[in-house]
Amino acid sequence: QVQLVGSGGGLVQAGGSLRLSCAASGSIFSTNTMAWHRQAPGKQRELVARISSGGSTNYADSVKGRFTISRDNNKNTVYLQMNSLKPEDTAVYYCAARDIWLRDYWGQGTQVTVSS
Repeated sequence: QVQLVGSGGGLVQAGGSLRLSCAASGSIFSTNTMAWHRQAPGKQRELVARISSGGSTNYADSVKGRFTISRDNNKNTVYLQMNSLKPEDTAVYYCAARDIWLRDYWGQGTQVTVSS
C-alpha cells in the first residue's frame, strides 16, 4: 500500500508560480513511478507530468517548458514546480504513484486556481 498526501495548491495570478508537493509512505518510494494529473471542472482527468524511478520525465504538451517534475528519494517526496501559470491550468491536481507491480495509488487532490 502507498499513501500519498499532496499539498501546495492555492490561488495565484496568471504568470505566477506554485510548487506542489506530494509525500509518499508505505512502500519503497525510490522504485515507484510518480506522476501528477489534473482534472478541471467538466473535463476528464489528464496526465500533467511523470517521473520514473530512474528520473526520466515526460510532460503534457500544454505544460512543457513551464512545469517541472522532480523527486527527492531521501524525503519520499515528488514535486511539481509550476511557472508561468495560465487560467487554463486551473484544476484539482492529483499526485499518483505506480509501484513495481503496476498498482496505482492516488492522493487526495489539491486545488490550483489561476486568476486572469
